[in-house]
Amino acid sequence: MTDVVQVTPALAAFIAGAQARAPAPEHAELARRHILDTLAAIVACRDLEPAILARNYARSLSGGEGPSAVTILGTDDRAGLVDAVFAGAMTGHGAEINDFIPSAFVQPGPAVVAVALALAQARGLSGADVLRAVIIGYELAGRTPKALGVDNLRRAGVANHGIGPLFGAAATAASLLGLSEDQVAHVLTYCAQQASGSWQWLLDVEHIEKAFVFAGMGARDGLQAALMVEAGFRGVRDSLDHPSGWMRASIFTGGDADRAYLIEDLGVRSELPLTAYKRYPVGGPTQPAVEALLALRERIGTAEVASVLIEMPGRWQAFRDAAMPALNLRYLAAIILLDGRLDFVSAQSLARMRGDGAVHALMDRVEIRHDPAQEAAPGQPRTESARVAVTCADGRCETAYVPHVLGFPSHPMGKAEVVAKALELMTPVLGEARARAVVQAVDGLEDLPRAETLIDLIARPDAAPPNPDTQYEVS
Repeated sequence: MTDVVQVTPALAAFIAGAQARAPAPEHAELARRHILDTLAAIVACRDLEPAILARNYARSLSGGEGPSAVTILGTDDRAGLVDAVFAGAMTGHGAEINDFIPSAFVQPGPAVVAVALALAQARGLSGADVLRAVIIGYELAGRTPKALGVDNLRRAGVANHGIGPLFGAAATAASLLGLSEDQVAHVLTYCAQQASGSWQWLLDVEHIEKAFVFAGMGARDGLQAALMVEAGFRGVRDSLDHPSGWMRASIFTGGDADRAYLIEDLGVRSELPLTAYKRYPVGGPTQPAVEALLALRERIGTAEVASVLIEMPGRWQAFRDAAMPALNLRYLAAIILLDGRLDFVSAQSLARMRGDGAVHALMDRVEIRHDPAQEAAPGQPRTESARVAVTCADGRCETAYVPHVLGFPSHPMGKAEVVAKALELMTPVLGEARARAVVQAVDGLEDLPRAETLIDLIARPDAAPPNPDTQYEVS
């Protein structure tokens, strides 16, 4: 690979000109769906610990009705702009239910949407403004890790999950703030200085540090980069192109780095079709095994389970040994087989994973193996699949193979399916009428004179907190 592609001019022009361009209809439609999916995640997760901690922290720093105060998404609480965005993004990734780009290892929705809506409220912007900015945010969130090299980042111990949302949030903010091409170039250098995140998130137990790395950190830092430049900050304008700049550091100039990808077919080819939905409230790579287990549970009924074998591609050990419930396949298999379903509450329950004796007994009978045959060929898109075999105590063995789950880019959800998922997540918290109003408002986003309407619809200060025993089934 040669390092001669100049990316800053085209990238800066693309971001700075976003509000003057009408998005392609197919991109606008996908963006609306992902905004709805993210709002549903915020509503569902707002009373989980990552969201509560972030909200309390934001209020402690700048809570109240100060001149820069905006609403913390999912609530009627207010805090300073940057603090509110941090808390809103943390809420969106408070559990494993928001969208993700499997080819980039990023989860763009919480950071990008939190920034877009907060700035819209602060500056009195329209739904059309938000839609165009969100499209730009998803582009940068997905393209940046691929340009640097997904494998390069992993080898360097830098989490794509922190890098992508940072650049996505900054691009979203720069677009909504109306920054010039020259100013956007300065935003990019402040993103480069803040680019961070460690793969140690895999060791997280309570989804708090993970929500910080995947959402809160990038939203906060990307927004700050844009606000600093709006206030007059300047820096290294060509940090992505200069031979001594950030993007041309040795770790990003070999391996699978692809500088040209950052600007290739900008405005024509979008990252949105490569963005997946989580059909179930669990980590992306665990979704196929969960679907297989749900199907097998219907076949075996309440028969005693002697053993379970799950074969999958990718980083199988991470999902065998994960300390986080929604990522631990042995735990997820146990609760599905015991309960006959998978619900939002149990999928996130650290207390149940640690303290339920029946769950522990069944987890001991679950084996996870790597299956090289399920790996994608070199150069082909990442796959997520699983083969599951459940052997009953009477000797009967039932097997299921799931090559993909509806929602993965190769088999995307349609509009009706995205709406159904959103309603399942929002209705227990907002009530049916308010949940349907959110769907209707997002569907007509371009016609909203003030995007702040969406914030009001999901706030519901009068809503009773959800019952922790409520079962939120996502299917």
